[in-house]
Amino acid sequence: MKNRILNYIKENTLLCISFISIVFLSLCILINPQNFYQFIESYSVSIRNYFGVFYLWLGLACVVFLIVIAISPFGKKRLGGSSPEYNFWSWTAMLYSAGMGAGILLRAVQEPVYMQQNPPLQTSTSSGIIALEYTFYQWGFTAWAFYTFFALIIGYYVYIKNKTILLSNSFSVNDYSKVTRGVDYLTVMTTVIGVVAAIALGTTQIEGGLQFLFKNEVSTYSYIFTFLIFILAFISVYRGIHKGIKKISNFNILITVLLLVFILLQSDIGQIFHNFFTATYHYIIDFIPLSLALGDHNPGKEFLTDWTYYYWAFWLSWAPFTGIFIARISKGRTVRQLIFGGLFLPCLGSFLWFSTFGTSAFQIIDNWGVYNEEFGNVFTSLFVFLREYPLSSVTSLVTILLLVGFLVTSLDSAIFVLSMFTDKGKENPKKSHRLLWAIALFLFTETILILASYSAAENVLTAMQKLLIITSLPFAFLSVLIAINFTKSILKKKLN
Repeated sequence: MKNRILNYIKENTLLCISFISIVFLSLCILINPQNFYQFIESYSVSIRNYFGVFYLWLGLACVVFLIVIAISPFGKKRLGGSSPEYNFWSWTAMLYSAGMGAGILLRAVQEPVYMQQNPPLQTSTSSGIIALEYTFYQWGFTAWAFYTFFALIIGYYVYIKNKTILLSNSFSVNDYSKVTRGVDYLTVMTTVIGVVAAIALGTTQIEGGLQFLFKNEVSTYSYIFTFLIFILAFISVYRGIHKGIKKISNFNILITVLLLVFILLQSDIGQIFHNFFTATYHYIIDFIPLSLALGDHNPGKEFLTDWTYYYWAFWLSWAPFTGIFIARISKGRTVRQLIFGGLFLPCLGSFLWFSTFGTSAFQIIDNWGVYNEEFGNVFTSLFVFLREYPLSSVTSLVTILLLVGFLVTSLDSAIFVLSMFTDKGKENPKKSHRLLWAIALFLFTETILILASYSAAENVLTAMQKLLIITSLPFAFLSVLIAINFTKSILKKKLN
């Protein structure tokens, strides 16, 4: 028995170390949540202050790097020798569900309205267009460039150089060294923290929606919804990508489109599309000065620290996990298809989404005459918005259903990626690994939710999000090294 246990630990070192780290992190939070929050808050602000400008340059460089690769002859390379494994609709659905998901519901109304009421830029453009333009900027090309960059790297090493799905393979080493093991461990732990933060935030929004609908306290329901989400996610990931993740992703996008069309038909369609095209135009022509916060496009350090630096660090922290999943579902596509599809398709969907909900919210505020922060709460703003339309009870319940669906796809994608990492980079990891990760993530999430329910730990959810900012910094520097190694590799191959 002892030898069997030792052999299991030896064969699954990354899995065991990750589980021990999760338990240790949980204990640190439980023992003194306030100190935990203060520690995370202090370090996350320091990172944004000292490395914020570096994040801006990195984001712009990532977009330029991907476009150059896509239009180069290398863009014709196919990831694997077969045709695409998934059709265009399913690929796009899984791409978007894994990369954004519940976030577009959380910020659909709150962020555009905040930007309109507090314009980050002082230009001749109207506050509504500025609000949408800056929202596009924070949810647009740069976010998806981080994701697509890691997808490109993983896809190249796995499907062109025939290595396993491990981020450490992007380093030119002949053995599984301590440095490369550290890269994989950091990827696993960042994914764990990111998905727990997302599930905790998502269930809190579900709880907020239920409280708003039924006018009573339903805090205990968050634990039930969390359990339901994990059960559905495990069933999905247990069945695999074809039978589970793909079907739920398709369902999510279908419901998202129906909700979008419903709001469009009830609103001023002409104004929505006018704002969509105008804000998109301004975003594209202003992309470089926005990306570097130059001149009139500099909203100030305080705003950048609270919003843009935070978003860039957050997107970057999710990039390795999301990129690995995107690479996995992009087998058979060309590098050019991966880059242009990953970089532009989701952005257009997000831009139309924010244009629809943002423009409609602006018009609602105009009709009210006075705005008293009705859309200020990130967890209830969408439900306040839906109340202004017919069938609000139905659309609110559909939104809650959609939240569950998006959380399930984010979670099942994370479980799948974590299982691939801890099962030696296998494309189809053992189902035992999927089960273990589902249980571990469920217990960790429930611990965070229980702790956050106490007043002494009210900042725990915020701390979990900001913990991602700390873990993203190593990836910011690693991405530069990875890009250099990747460029050397393709140039060497071309020369040979």
